[in-house]
Amino acid sequence: MKVLILAGGLGSRLSEETDIKPKPMVEIGGKPILWHIMKIYSYYGFNEFIILLGYKGYVIKEYFANYYMHHSDVMFDMESNEMKILNNQSEPWKVTLIDTGINTMTGGRIKRAAKYINDERFMLTYGDGVSDIDIHRLLDYHNRSNKLITMTSVQPEGRWGSLVLNENNEVKKFQEKLNGDGQWINAGFFVCEPEVMSYIDGDSTVFERDPLENLAKDKQLIAYKHHDFWIPMDTARDKRHLEKLINKGVAPWMVWKKVAIPSYF
Repeated sequence: MKVLILAGGLGSRLSEETDIKPKPMVEIGGKPILWHIMKIYSYYGFNEFIILLGYKGYVIKEYFANYYMHHSDVMFDMESNEMKILNNQSEPWKVTLIDTGINTMTGGRIKRAAKYINDERFMLTYGDGVSDIDIHRLLDYHNRSNKLITMTSVQPEGRWGSLVLNENNEVKKFQEKLNGDGQWINAGFFVCEPEVMSYIDGDSTVFERDPLENLAKDKQLIAYKHHDFWIPMDTARDKRHLEKLINKGVAPWMVWKKVAIPSYF
């Protein structure tokens, strides 16, 4: 099953990084967040990726074209003009990179990948969010639902702690950050049947609007509730938080650090 990754947005809220690179190429722990997302899927045995490019897509092309140079030790013999890879840190990935247009909306980017999925089921996610989601459980849930699309949903963590006050507005205690306001939001990590493509008109279609709303009206959209870790890297603050988790050795999404598990198939 192929995994589509949306990687074409401007990432304007992270402009200090995205002025020179696309958001999925912003690094955490010395690797692009795109690499982290692909490692999550690869851990569960999904190694065929279609990356939907837009803004500064050539940076992502260059990264994969020179993957060994980015991740391996290299020796250059200047006299013979030869290069040798010393420790081949390869991945079992097949990566297709599609230019989907700088101004194309999310739905349009997905639609442009239709000819590459061969009318088969596919997975879909955003190129800026990491999670410790169990992809096998997500897929099992989708299989049982008999719906055209399953969307992972989460309750985002509150940004700040809160105060508990008495009737005189005296502070009784401080309360840790809570999970949002009880609302569930779209966290990406979709499983889609090929019929989902028919809900997308073209380049100007925003996937999160008419397509998902119409799928919901047709009772073909179901939510998979994920109760554990999920963070989108929207701002510099988010990037610093993810870096801190890596540096502390407590990055929940880095499931590949565990013993590898058998493929789903």
